[in-house]
Amino acid sequence: MALRDARTGGVTPSPVALRLNEYFPLRRVRRPFAYVAALVLIGAAFIARVAALPWLPQGYQFVTFFPAVILTSFLFGARVGTFAAIAGGILAWYFFIPPVDSFVVDTGTVMGLTFYTFTVGIDIALVDWMQRANRALVRERELTAQLAETRALLFSELQHRVSNNLQVVAGLLTLQKRRVADATARTALDEASRRLGVIGRISRQLYDPEGKGGDLCGFLDTLARDVLDASGRPDVTYAVACASGLTIAPERAVPMALIVAECIANAIEHGFATKSGRIEIVVGDQIDDLYTIEVRDDGGALPDAFDSNVQESLGLRIATTLARQIGGDFTLTGGKTTVARLAIPVS
Repeated sequence: MALRDARTGGVTPSPVALRLNEYFPLRRVRRPFAYVAALVLIGAAFIARVAALPWLPQGYQFVTFFPAVILTSFLFGARVGTFAAIAGGILAWYFFIPPVDSFVVDTGTVMGLTFYTFTVGIDIALVDWMQRANRALVRERELTAQLAETRALLFSELQHRVSNNLQVVAGLLTLQKRRVADATARTALDEASRRLGVIGRISRQLYDPEGKGGDLCGFLDTLARDVLDASGRPDVTYAVACASGLTIAPERAVPMALIVAECIANAIEHGFATKSGRIEIVVGDQIDDLYTIEVRDDGGALPDAFDSNVQESLGLRIATTLARQIGGDFTLTGGKTTVARLAIPVS
């Protein structure tokens, strides 16, 4: 089966045909069996030529031997194909080239055998060249697969080391906090440590070596679980509502992770400081080339005079700045449920 190339109008072999070609010549077949099989094919060609005597005009002495030689070369290689060509040439010379039943050498015999030798030589050479090219292609594909596997392993190791380094830095900040007496400085170090810890824990899933986007739903679920685990608040639960198939671009992963993590941490710190609760992360449908990620909590309403644009909170300023960096918009609104809303362009 073949596939037609829309650009050239040509026909290219299907992947199944290309895979099948890789098994030939049959190198696992024992050499004696290959030569016996070649004799069987030449014998079949001889019988077909004898059967066609009443219908074939003079000058077609070798016509049935060509397919047998090509098939033998394809199945068992050039060496066995050459053996089949010699056997077919001898049979045709003795039985079909006048004067028949003899090995007389004259001008007609020389011309016929020369034509036969040239034709089967070209056939065998082309089949051998094709099979050598297939073997080279297989070796290149195997090498490419090995290189791709090595690259993936190295990339994974790099991500692992980056994650570990960030975790170490977060731990150092936590240790440094113990030596600081000022409450404001301790809070700043604690928040910095938390943010680095979040990036460190999720860095392994932010990128892949192919540069493809990751699964957004799984990304948000892992992020929420890590932030809640780090907070030490088992009484606060979460849920992620997200349509399947959504992806997150690698270059947006870190800013989005920090924004969502800030929203979850803010809900835990201010909404559930003295009580348990539930946080919902909802990914909305695409509207006007935007899709939204909302972090909702039932921890209580915001103050009546609250305005996210004039707040001095470092977390809110970070979320707003990061949202602008990726071309999005961040807002925080209150009511019975506090909603942190991140709108991001689709492309």
